[in-house]
Amino acid sequence: MKHYPTPVLSLLRLSFLLLLFLSSPSPATEFKASETLHRGNSTEPVTLDPHKSEDVSSGNIIRDLFEGLVTEDAAGQLIPGAAEKWSISDDGLTYIFHLRNCLAWSNGEALTAADFVFSLRRALDPETAAPMADLLAPIKNARDIMNGIKAPEQLGIEMPDSHTLIIRLQQPSLWFIQVLSHPIAFPVFATSLINHKDRAFSAEHLISNGAWQLQQWVPYEKLLLKRNTSYYDNERTFFERVVYYPIDSSNAEFSRYRAGELDWTDTIPPNKLAWINKNLPDEAFISPYLGTYYYGFNLTRPPFKENPDLRRALSLAIDRSIITDKLLGNGEIPAHRWLPPGLLAESTQTSNSKEQNLIRAKELYRKAGYSADRPLRTTLHYNSSEQNKRIAVAIAAMWRKNLGITAQLINEEWKVFLNRRKSKSETQLYRASWIADYNDASSFLTLFTSNNAKNDTGYANDKYDDLVVQVESAIDNAKRSRLIIQAEKKLLDDQVIIPIYHYVSRHLVKPDIKGYRPNPLDHHYSRYLYRK
Repeated sequence: MKHYPTPVLSLLRLSFLLLLFLSSPSPATEFKASETLHRGNSTEPVTLDPHKSEDVSSGNIIRDLFEGLVTEDAAGQLIPGAAEKWSISDDGLTYIFHLRNCLAWSNGEALTAADFVFSLRRALDPETAAPMADLLAPIKNARDIMNGIKAPEQLGIEMPDSHTLIIRLQQPSLWFIQVLSHPIAFPVFATSLINHKDRAFSAEHLISNGAWQLQQWVPYEKLLLKRNTSYYDNERTFFERVVYYPIDSSNAEFSRYRAGELDWTDTIPPNKLAWINKNLPDEAFISPYLGTYYYGFNLTRPPFKENPDLRRALSLAIDRSIITDKLLGNGEIPAHRWLPPGLLAESTQTSNSKEQNLIRAKELYRKAGYSADRPLRTTLHYNSSEQNKRIAVAIAAMWRKNLGITAQLINEEWKVFLNRRKSKSETQLYRASWIADYNDASSFLTLFTSNNAKNDTGYANDKYDDLVVQVESAIDNAKRSRLIIQAEKKLLDDQVIIPIYHYVSRHLVKPDIKGYRPNPLDHHYSRYLYRK
């Protein structure tokens, strides 16, 4: 057994999972400005239910509110969270977690292993419809539970006592421990769900176990978090409260930052980096980020269903360097593959010259049955954002100039946009991005397996599915690398998507805010930040 020890903390009282007691809310408190952290956060969060979240904006807040068995330090390295230590069997199939003795919910009730049993079962229950449930697929019986074949109670987890949790896997998984730091594996308060159902994650009823608790949620304006004094590491939390602002305009966010209204920006406007470096020295942080911006094809309906030549033509007709260098200009990398740099050193994909790409694009366009006399007319959906609009306009212009294609651009609010993608009934092309849920290539490859709820393309290929299964179960690193390359090549050969660019994380941070550390997943917990 491999052991990961941490200090043992003092013993507090135990409680049952469904203890029906809710503490009275504390009276409103006035805070000094220096005790408040103001963070820009791109878009309005879709939900604060950890098991139903799937977007980056929601995840930023949820990681402040909740904590799993495992968490991350400021640099993104895995560290003990609710579990003070754990062990893994030599065959990689059994994980034993020992919870801290002082765990409590934000209302003061004790948090026990029963909460994790309840929550993991809920995350996989088909009735929950958790979009990221597939991350928990390595657990024994998880796949059958998601498919409705087995009951959630048959999940491979056990609770020998209130401070011990045993998780059994179907097969070894090199990345499973990372998944336990993801919101899909966070505990949720059962009493609130029983009493308040859909309102359990509202400002009035949300009970959390992280460093912060929700105090106020004004839609499309702000979310106010206050310090959770029941958190086991509360004494090391600096700020009394954190305010998240959903600002979908990078220029508006930048203006509010310069006006002193924000301590932190979610991004940096296009082509502002040179000016910022000159006028706001040491406030810009640009670092590698495991994410890819892409366009997805709806493969379940015309014109792209069973038409790989047409899909390839659209991809080859895009000059990605114009997007990264002229429209964005903050270090983004043109994407000719799916996996971002850093996940796999070698690639079988090569990029030809722009001229060669354009010649080939015209050949494939004609082969697919289109021409100047019979041009393609399609739709491209994207969520509201200045940057998404600029990119969509530029790419539509390239398609029109190079191939004669007319693309109708449809701008939608985030929640509407997500629902449209999922339904697959109206979309033809849609804007998307994928940010790694954990630091491994499988986080990207599993997205397009036929049984993944997040696969909005409708792509279903048995060979690809089999390659991804082998990637997930392979233990030998050399063999696994070969399988990863084969899976990515299959995805690109079938032209399921159009990779456009690989992200870098871009933040502005006020000089008096300390504790920022770049990390490949761009996770920045407010509890690690402080004001000098």
